[in-house]
Amino acid sequence: MCGFIGVIGAPSAAHEIYDGLLAVQHRGQAAAGIITYDGRFHIKKGEGLGRDIFSAANMERLQGSLGVGHVRYPTVGSGGGEDAQPFTVNYPFGIVMAHNGNVANYEDLRGELALNGLRHLYSGCDVEVLLNVFADALARRGREGFSLEAYYGAVSDVYKTVRGAYSVVGYVAGHGLFAFRDPYGIKPIALGRRLSAGGAAYAVASESVVLDTIGYETLPTGSPAEALFIDMDHNVHARQMAPPQHH
Repeated sequence: MCGFIGVIGAPSAAHEIYDGLLAVQHRGQAAAGIITYDGRFHIKKGEGLGRDIFSAANMERLQGSLGVGHVRYPTVGSGGGEDAQPFTVNYPFGIVMAHNGNVANYEDLRGELALNGLRHLYSGCDVEVLLNVFADALARRGREGFSLEAYYGAVSDVYKTVRGAYSVVGYVAGHGLFAFRDPYGIKPIALGRRLSAGGAAYAVASESVVLDTIGYETLPTGSPAEALFIDMDHNVHARQMAPPQHH
């Protein structure tokens, strides 16, 4: 059980993410983290409650209109600071990811990544395996550069490889915010929008109470196994990537 929120298009993504994480603090008290982007990554993660981790000075550092935050309840790993989400990889493109759920074949995938020498992991958290499977697929699919087709293909590869119940939020640096959940649909995703004179801002969260807290209108979400992508121009794209198998 964890909580997450991703925001794109807000004047200060970090402040909205912080307020949203407080609304789902009950879903995880072991650790929390926020990673924002304004041309470079800005990261703050730690053990404990959000109010103790994100000081005024830390919040000032977390610049950008694009970001992801997470509160963690450990189900895999030690529960130490090294397992705090979100996680990031710099190749390809720069990717940040957080999730709510459990990867059932975590140990097998971790062993395969280590055996092939493709990826070196530094935590015991299952989202790091999921992120690296996704990143490896996106690198193969996006050899000519990032595209929606490369993203959708990478999500399809994740569904073929990663078993379990999970919902995911993240972003590709300079390209946009993404979210998807497994075909079983056990773990929810809530999509929200806030309109202002400056345009539309969007948020994706692990539950709709987050959207209510930060003043976003809750929008309809698709079926399990739908992949969502919101680009830097704040256009929303969605595609069904596998048959839903409601459980």
